[in-house]
Amino acid sequence: MSNLIADWRDRPTHRKVWTLAAPMILSNISVPLVALVDSTVIGHLPHAHQLGAVAVGSSLYTFLAWAMGFLRMGTTGFAAQAAGRSDGAALRQILLQGLLLAMGLALVLGTLGVPLSGVALHFMQPSAELDQLTREFFHTRLFGLPAALASYALVGWFLGTQNARAPLAILLTTNLINIVLNLWFVIGLDWGVVGSARASVIAEWSGALLGLLLTRKALRAYPGHIAWAALKVWQSWRPLLAVNRDIFIRSLALQSVFFLITVQGARLGDATVAANALLLNGLLLTAHALDGLAHAVEALCGHAIGARDRLALRRSLVVAGGWSLIASLGFALLFLLAGHLFIEMQTDIQNVRDTAFVYLPYLAVLPLVAVWSYLLDGLFIGATRAREMRNGMLVTVILLMPFAWALQGLGNHGLWITFLLFMVLRSLTLGAQAWWLKRNDGWFTGAAH
Repeated sequence: MSNLIADWRDRPTHRKVWTLAAPMILSNISVPLVALVDSTVIGHLPHAHQLGAVAVGSSLYTFLAWAMGFLRMGTTGFAAQAAGRSDGAALRQILLQGLLLAMGLALVLGTLGVPLSGVALHFMQPSAELDQLTREFFHTRLFGLPAALASYALVGWFLGTQNARAPLAILLTTNLINIVLNLWFVIGLDWGVVGSARASVIAEWSGALLGLLLTRKALRAYPGHIAWAALKVWQSWRPLLAVNRDIFIRSLALQSVFFLITVQGARLGDATVAANALLLNGLLLTAHALDGLAHAVEALCGHAIGARDRLALRRSLVVAGGWSLIASLGFALLFLLAGHLFIEMQTDIQNVRDTAFVYLPYLAVLPLVAVWSYLLDGLFIGATRAREMRNGMLVTVILLMPFAWALQGLGNHGLWITFLLFMVLRSLTLGAQAWWLKRNDGWFTGAAH
């Protein structure tokens, strides 16, 4: 306990955490704000199926894009450890490998996206209007996929070098352009749901191009030259691909849970899928804000592990963990006391509002349950311990299945209870592995996978 108090009182660690976390919280919050603006703009169109189309179409796109989240997470861990060693050549190689992977994966996913979306919509059994609008929205969004994946690699690389300003610039540029164009295309030009998708595509390309420009300045702090010959050697790709493979499996399992919740919600009717979309915007807001602290953990813990500094690792976790708890309490109170205003702001369709109000208490509980999984994700990403993240997520999904099946009869209540259980199990499986690694000094010994 005395160590815990001493760690919490260490002011330099607080400064390091907030130097990274503050800009990342600002930039991260801009991501759900875009979803919020999308929902608010579309939510004030006359029909529930229009809001439902953006919700389902965004879910399909997010499933593809976020399953590639390893491009950010894998890049961050390796870049943080290379920065800890002051290895400029390795930093250049990691950046280029991340961007090349992003382009290759975007081509594959863009090709597979259209037939896969058709299969997904078949299982959702949406209304005819919802089906048609969802397809139009999703097919348009696919044009922004290469830029979105490139931005993942760029943001991950910048975070690894403890540069939080560049991700802030990338994400704010992307999201401000998205907001402005959404208002113009949907309301000004009356392009409806497809206008919202076009705004997102233009915004994603703007952010990616800005990120590429910012890498030149960032690399000046780390002298070195890229070994072009190494890019042709399989051995130089193996560490990054091994970590990315494991994070991909983990991300796929995670996104499958989110996607199945959308599928099940769609079967409960247009009003329910629209209401769940509004509530999940609250979860997105919370998750992205708390992820700002988790990103600080990634960079600081990765740097500490690269420098083999046990004290810095422990202090970073204690300080970031304390602030994460405080922030999650704040969000829980916000949704408990002002959740109805949050819903009313997003739509004036009364049956969607009424449906969302019923499930607001679940949204208030979520931040307190989910915060620990975000924080532990940051630790494992910084340590490039992707194998443990993969195993934890697979165990979580397996344990969740019988509960999800048993709770089906409760309708949308069962869906939200299942989601809360999912977050609890995520935290427990990661926490158990973190305890095991600490007990055996595993953060600093053995190969990270």
